[in-house]
Amino acid sequence: MAYAFVRRPCKEFNVMATQSDVRKIALSFPDTVEGEGQFSFSVLNGRKYKGFAWAWMERVDPRKARVPCADVLAVRVANLDTKEILLMADEQKFFTEKHYNGFPAVLVRLKKIGRAELRALLADAWKSQAPKKLVAQFLQVK
Repeated sequence: MAYAFVRRPCKEFNVMATQSDVRKIALSFPDTVEGEGQFSFSVLNGRKYKGFAWAWMERVDPRKARVPCADVLAVRVANLDTKEILLMADEQKFFTEKHYNGFPAVLVRLKKIGRAELRALLADAWKSQAPKKLVAQFLQVK
């Protein structure tokens, strides 16, 4: 499923997203949990939880461990083509780093993305990791 840009005017579109918004949106999806002691969200798929959004771990000092960056969210995407489309669409919102080369996820600057656009991005991320049956049920309810 490709991420759909939100183009219609809406109250939430221009309001910049926060970690609180991420949490509220992510936990609104069925069978989603937040990781204990970390800012990450996963959906139950079979017997395993599969991550679809998490805090970006930034390498501040090359000789030290990565640290969570509260302003950037790593978000799973459906495939590498979707990743490239997002990266080309808006380099102020979306970026990547070597650590994510070849992995279907983008890094999102929360201060640059509106809530409505974040909701669409997280919904697609959740759908990419959730079981097909659960996705179908979720789409029927909406």
